[in-house]
Amino acid sequence: MENLNKKVNRVVLIGTGAVGCSYAYSMINQGVAEELVLIDVNEAKSEGEAMDLNHGIPFAPSPIKVWSGTYQDCESADLVVITAGLAQKPGETRLQLVEKNTKIFKEIIKNIMASGFDGIFLVATNPVDILTYVTWKESGLPKERVIGSGTVLDSARLRTALGQHFNMDTRNVHAYIIGEHGDTELPVWSRSSVGVERLEELPPERLNRESLENIFVNVRDAAYHIIERKGATYYGIGMSLVRITKAILNNENCILTVSSYLDGQYGHQDVFIGVPAVINRGGIREIIEIDLNAKEKQQFDHSVTVLKETMKPVI
Repeated sequence: MENLNKKVNRVVLIGTGAVGCSYAYSMINQGVAEELVLIDVNEAKSEGEAMDLNHGIPFAPSPIKVWSGTYQDCESADLVVITAGLAQKPGETRLQLVEKNTKIFKEIIKNIMASGFDGIFLVATNPVDILTYVTWKESGLPKERVIGSGTVLDSARLRTALGQHFNMDTRNVHAYIIGEHGDTELPVWSRSSVGVERLEELPPERLNRESLENIFVNVRDAAYHIIERKGATYYGIGMSLVRITKAILNNENCILTVSSYLDGQYGHQDVFIGVPAVINRGGIREIIEIDLNAKEKQQFDHSVTVLKETMKPVI
């Protein structure tokens, strides 16, 4: 007889703003989990979003239960995704949000842990690297079960830009951005390729250093350009979060540039920062240490320093 009590995947989303709702919409359209709980300080907002999303479920690829819940629903959740917090304003850097959102996060994590939650955290709120650290500290969970969205979106933006430059399917572009999800992030050109061709070995008529730098600057500053035009970014990060969610719930053992805790890797410790990591049902299985060249190592060290200096007043 079929086991009617089979364990289902429950994901709890904290924050039903533009990013959270983009994530929820993508989750339903991709059929990633069996249960999705929405929580927001504005209960009417989360109730309305749950109602609206439920009306589209007949067109979803697989059944899913969606409802507006409370922190107690986190008790049996496999994954809690946090998108709550104040958004980045035009002209404001992600790091300038640190004090305001740290205070909000400490209260959120306290409420989640009071439910008995013992799953995995996925953090998206900016400054994501610092707030992932705050989540780890406040929750007391093992470091491998606290993950930030890191530079997954930045890496996707880089792959998109390179794909457009070469008129190539972005899925055949292999390139990573690591470091802070912000102004000190860096591209790992020494390990980037299009298909089987390494970027650094391409002739100048196909891609030169100036072109590479322009591509990176546009990727690094993409959020500023989008915020200036439409007020916020949310589709890209929403889909990035779904990609990480799938890697966790499906036990994929795939490599994504998430914000991970360094404990000696890359010569650093006691910091969450975007690096390639293997993701599976247990969270972060391992961090992949790339052999960076001298310039990349210097840039990465600088990124770590900036994050640690910015964290000092709030940690």
